[in-house]
Amino acid sequence: MWERGLNWGAITLVAVFGLLWLGVVVFAATTAPGWLRAAQAVLSIGLIGWATKKSLLLIRTMA
Repeated sequence: MWERGLNWGAITLVAVFGLLWLGVVVFAATTAPGWLRAAQAVLSIGLIGWATKKSLLLIRTMA
């Protein structure tokens, strides 16, 4: 029970961090080079994708 709750907490933390990072890259990091902004956007989308994959995996194991 605790382990499942901690898993959900970690997944939520990674997803929120990925969304915040993407927001910073898109809206605040306007002076950074384009290639660096693109690399950071890809990394943050990867974090969001990982969190989505893990949450779907957790939902499947609960059912």
